[in-house]
Amino acid sequence: MSAEGIGDRSLPPPASQKHVQHDLLLAALPHPILTLGEDDRILYANPAAEQFFSVGQARLKRHRLADLVAFGCPLVSLVEQVRRTGVSVNEYGIEVVIPRVDDGPKLVDAYGGPLPEQPSLIVLMLQQRTMAQMIERQLTHRAAARSVSGMAAMLAHEIKNPLSGIRGAAQLIEPNLSPQDRALAQLICKETDRIRDLVDRMEVFGDERPLAKSPVNIHDVLDHVCQIATSGFGRSVKFIARYDPSLPPVPGNRDKLIQAFLNLVKNAVEAIESGGESGGRIILTTAFRPGVRLSVPGSGTRVSLPLMIEIEDNGSGVPDHLKPHLFDPFVTTKPNGTGLGLSLVAKIIGDHGGIIECESEPKRTIFRVFLPLQETHSRAKQAG
Repeated sequence: MSAEGIGDRSLPPPASQKHVQHDLLLAALPHPILTLGEDDRILYANPAAEQFFSVGQARLKRHRLADLVAFGCPLVSLVEQVRRTGVSVNEYGIEVVIPRVDDGPKLVDAYGGPLPEQPSLIVLMLQQRTMAQMIERQLTHRAAARSVSGMAAMLAHEIKNPLSGIRGAAQLIEPNLSPQDRALAQLICKETDRIRDLVDRMEVFGDERPLAKSPVNIHDVLDHVCQIATSGFGRSVKFIARYDPSLPPVPGNRDKLIQAFLNLVKNAVEAIESGGESGGRIILTTAFRPGVRLSVPGSGTRVSLPLMIEIEDNGSGVPDHLKPHLFDPFVTTKPNGTGLGLSLVAKIIGDHGGIIECESEPKRTIFRVFLPLQETHSRAKQAG
């Protein structure tokens, strides 16, 4: 055999090289990608698609798209439209239910289009809306906090003064009443005090002054919160710290951050106790996530939010019907709750320039906070 022949055999043909490169590229993408044949049978699925459908590629290839999703899923009609028109189609906010996977509906943006070289084959790409929803919801949280701010200022002026008069009048008439009526006067005093305390809590939302910020060690904040919890309401819960020791300081107000994370930890303890099972544990995690950026409304700037703090518990979880409204005021699962705790947390995190999101299922609820870097550290990293 000639040297030329040996040389030809030692290198893969160009087509094989392209095929390998394409496979590597598709495998590296975080979005589920499927290639569908003429009968919508799956010919190819990248690793992200295997994870999305919780099925390996070998089993996926035995199914048509309609076999994997719930009846009437818009993905099937999207593919039908692509075949009928021969043009690419994008749809946003599609709800996908996978019957064999019991993890609830998934909200995705979908792209479908014919392969240029083989129009009978359809490429379907899905993008889960987790991060997009996080940004969208956080803006909603801030808007809700602003609306509560105006309402708090009005309530403080219009309600607290008349309450003082009602309470004073009840105290004045109490000595001249019969024992039965005296109990009613005392009830009036107790209820006016309860309403006053509620209004006092809401007044916090009316404070629009800029925070006095300084570099804060977030681990000191979390350790302080744990110390408070283990000395009182969280005595029966095991706390696990998984800290990134290299995390730089957070630009913030230490007292406000303690207030926010103490509220989250207290909610986690109550969720564990409501489950009524032993073995309750709360995991506090910190990490550096440089890929998280937030677009500031009304400007072209984007703020980096690389500092991540997670509070995870193994409690009963958040009911599905409350998840979209969890940070709205007056939304609560507690019989005697006011529904202002998480709204206040959202306001504090928003005042620090960060975002907060909740991910919940039975036995695993995570409140995830993203915060910006201290300015000096941010510039140093950019310069590096």
